[in-house]
Parts: sequence; C-alpha cells; structure tokens
Amino acid sequence: MSTPAHQHQIPVREDWLATTREEVLEPGQPIIDPHHHLWDQPGWRYLLDELLADLRSGHDVRATVYIQSSRSMLRAEGPAAMRAVGETEFANGVAAMCASGQYGKVQACAGIVGAADLRLGDAVRPVLEAHLRAGGDRFRGIRHIATWDPDPAMLNPAYQPAEDMLDSPGFRAGFAHLAELGLSYDAWLYFHQIPRLVALARAFPQVPIVLDHCGGILGIGRYAGKRDEVFAAWSANMQELAGCPNVMVKLGGLGMRLPGFGFEARDRAPSSLELAEAWRPWMERCIETFGAARCMFESNFPVDKGGYAYAVGWNAMKRIAASASAEEKTDLFWRSAARFYRLPGLA
Repeated sequence: MSTPAHQHQIPVREDWLATTREEVLEPGQPIIDPHHHLWDQPGWRYLLDELLADLRSGHDVRATVYIQSSRSMLRAEGPAAMRAVGETEFANGVAAMCASGQYGKVQACAGIVGAADLRLGDAVRPVLEAHLRAGGDRFRGIRHIATWDPDPAMLNPAYQPAEDMLDSPGFRAGFAHLAELGLSYDAWLYFHQIPRLVALARAFPQVPIVLDHCGGILGIGRYAGKRDEVFAAWSANMQELAGCPNVMVKLGGLGMRLPGFGFEARDRAPSSLELAEAWRPWMERCIETFGAARCMFESNFPVDKGGYAYAVGWNAMKRIAASASAEEKTDLFWRSAARFYRLPGLA
C-alpha cells in the first residue's frame, strides 16, 4: 500500500485494484498519456518499472508526457530556485532509457513539464533556461500549481499560492518569459479560480495553456452535496475559458479524492462502466465546450491510481468517446497531446 503525501491522495491498494479486471476495449486505439508523474516517496514508489507495468496493461500507449510533482528528484544543493531542475534531469534520463528501445516501443517522458516559481519575475529566466538545457529537446513547459480555496483543508501543504497569484505582477512578469522561450503552461487550479485563468490567457494569448484535470472539480468539504451547484458554476467558467483559443483542457484527474466520487470507499474497485457514468457529464461538457481538437484524455497516474486501475480508466474514457467520430477519437486520445506538447514523430 502506498503512503500518500497528503490527505487528498488516496492510498494505492494493489489487492483492491485487482478485484476488478476487464478486457481492454479497442486495443488498437493509439494513445498518448499526457499527464503522469514519477516519484520515490517514503512508502510510495512509482518509477519506470511501475509506470511500464501500467502502460503494458493492454492499451496501445505510444508515448507519455511527464508532469512535475515538486517532490521528485530535486537537487539537494544549490540555489533553491534551481533545485527543481533536478526533476527535469531525472525525467530526461528516464526518457533516454526508453528511447534506447530496451524497454519496448513506448516513448515514456517524450515531453517534460517542469516546475519553476514564476513569482520570481524576471529572475526566473535562468531557471527556465536551465530546464531547457537539462531537458534537451524534450522540455516543453512549466506547471506552477495555483490551487487555492478559502478552506485550508482543501489545500495541498506542498503548495501555498495566494488567492491572486495569477494576477500578481511578479507572477505575470515571470509568465511572460514562457512566450519568449516557446514554453507552454500547465494550469492546475480549482473550478472557482477559472476566471483568473481566463484573464491570464487573454493577457498572454501567445502562451499555449492546458487546464489540468477537467478544471478542478470539487466535491468534498464545503462542496460536498452540492454537485449540481458546482457543475453549473464550473460549466459557466469553462464556457468563458473556451473563448481563449490558446487554451486546451485535459480530461482526467477524477480519481483523486477532491471531486468526491468516493469509489475508493467501496469494497471493490470500480468498473469502467461505473467510472464512465460518473465522469461522463464533466468530460462530455468539456468536449462540447472546447471541441475534441482542444481536449486530451489523461491518466494522472499514480495519483489517480488510488481510485481505479490504469486499464480500467482508459476503458472508461473509451466508453465516454464511444459516439465520437474517428477524427474526434484521434484528437482525444493522441493528436491533441502530440500537437500541444510538440512531440517529434507523433504530432
């Protein structure tokens, strides 16, 4: 069993996940998984071996994109602002291992998104340049987590952003360097913060932005029992955000505790039918609002692994996309990710 780093992460119970096994749907559908992490935390190891075990569970995953976690392989020494560059060095090493062909055909970590404190303003430039050197031709962008809520219990203790971080002069001065260096921005924030992302996207239309995890749906704490109210507010915010042509959205991240679906409390791991039923209203609204060409399915593993097995999760996403055209499926499962992250040979 894994030991979560904080209360919003659900322990991974392999014996519980094994209670639900399914035949893989549409095994020939190519997939790029545009959002996963790797780490070696006390009691929770998810490195290349663990990733490959999930990638080999039946779906045709051709490549992946590594997303920062701010807990993986940070440099032990040197300036604090530069320590996150160690994570990019690590991810690039994993990518090189997979590029050797020794671990099969999958191109794990074909794209890399690192961490940098954009609040440093112009002083973040050397950090971004160091990431580019460390990641070589695989480094694609930055994720500076912005999740904030009035309830401290909703916050990840590893991140303490201010409510107005995206609006602050320092953050925006740092953000401007992303455009100059050809980098993208992964936005992880809660649904009620989306208007601030709208303002940021409008101020920097040249920066490609992808909104993680369906836009930060909340269903626990003060949001428990308010599913319809949250859906209405979230939907309105997503409609406004879709008016920014530089923004895309990742469909996933719903296996975390935050959305409040509660599958982890059941005796058996959920089936893909159960997941699809719970996820469908949110994912379909994203596709309707943004269009398939601006949406990409994601796993968010190993964080989501506390809620469902890798093969079952992709089955659920295939069920949700069942009525989509072949062209739309191509976008949702690999082409949107390949274009956004500029993956050589895959776009």
